[in-house]
Amino acid sequence: MHTSTRPFFKILSISYLLLFLLLSGCSSIRKGIHSKLKKESLENSFHGFVVMDATSKKVVHNTNGDKYFTPASNTKLVTFYTGIKLLPKNIPTLKYVVANDTLFIEGTGDPSWLHPHLKDSTAINWLKEQGTVAIYKKNTDELRYGPGWAWEDYDTYFSPEKTTTPLYGNVVTLSYSDSLGLQVSPEWFRDKTAPKEHTFKRDEFANHFYISPAEQDTLEVPFMTSDSLTQRLLETALGKSIVLSDHFPDSPKQTLYGMETDSIFKQMLFRSDNFLAEQLLMASSSMISDTLSTRRAIDYMLENDLADLEQKPRWVDGSGLSRYNLFTPRSFVQILEKLHQEVPEERLFDIMPMWGPHSTVKKWEDPTTEPFLFAKSGSVGNNYNLSGYVRTKSGKLLIFSFMNNHFRIPSLEIRKTIYTTLKELYERY
Repeated sequence: MHTSTRPFFKILSISYLLLFLLLSGCSSIRKGIHSKLKKESLENSFHGFVVMDATSKKVVHNTNGDKYFTPASNTKLVTFYTGIKLLPKNIPTLKYVVANDTLFIEGTGDPSWLHPHLKDSTAINWLKEQGTVAIYKKNTDELRYGPGWAWEDYDTYFSPEKTTTPLYGNVVTLSYSDSLGLQVSPEWFRDKTAPKEHTFKRDEFANHFYISPAEQDTLEVPFMTSDSLTQRLLETALGKSIVLSDHFPDSPKQTLYGMETDSIFKQMLFRSDNFLAEQLLMASSSMISDTLSTRRAIDYMLENDLADLEQKPRWVDGSGLSRYNLFTPRSFVQILEKLHQEVPEERLFDIMPMWGPHSTVKKWEDPTTEPFLFAKSGSVGNNYNLSGYVRTKSGKLLIFSFMNNHFRIPSLEIRKTIYTTLKELYERY
């Protein structure tokens, strides 16, 4: 062999060796994942798992990626993407027209007005400076609950009603202690609240609330909304009378903007807040229609930014409370890929929850491992899903969706299986 050809064959041999090692490593990773998916904890139930390399777009693993699952709160990822596409940096908080010395306003669905955690007062402070204010509440075709929501959740913190102008998160905040006695916010509901043992925390069809004197936690209980109640709560907050209008002037509308939308996205995802998710989807619809409508926002996204999903989802609400929702793991990976492509990483990973001791996991059971997951969970009876991103030890970024439906074991066992599977990817990919 001519000496000049030796370096070429040496390089070629090294290349084949590296390719062999790479393929062997990928095969080993696949075998590891398959062994995890055959664990006893995943028997007699339905599972889907898709992993994609964010840089190469290579699908690292696919089990049941094109099958439909009940997504639960993974639906909030789709609401997040909708907000990213439709909402501006600061959320539109109300629309208004001045006519005959009266300021006519209508809500946009912005959930932040006097919210117990967001505590935004932008609109309230602005309205205090105005003269006569008339509020119009008929700019929606939305029902108070989403399709498929469970009626018996009416008194639970995660099921507030949807409205065009929500106030205080559409919940009453209650606490009781021997030293302070009964604490109620908003104060307007104080004489409708009793410190007593009761089967439910609110009467089903009336704003009468109950908290046990032995209750140690602060409760958030949804109140029944109405146009007249909105008027009264606003009058109390503004310290002046307002008019409840049955019409809105036919003139060009102006928009008042509120708090930064990213802060609402982050609160929605970190707390898995159903109310914020539903209202954000309504607020998104305000950018494409004068009528606030969850269905309009969903249809717009499915016909435009999500038209290329390989499996068209059945998508009915913003929060995932409804079991009518159906998404595939592949669809979530596609949506997460879009988010990664369209949102700078620094911003995206500040908004996305991190699975770690200082974020969404109360007790971190793997103290020798640095947190490596940016992901949103989704759980509803007998279902637990996790979709998001893995930042591997080697610095690569993987996009994944691990969906688990119809199991009869504790969800903690499913979570452990998800974590150990993703940890293997973190360490070896």
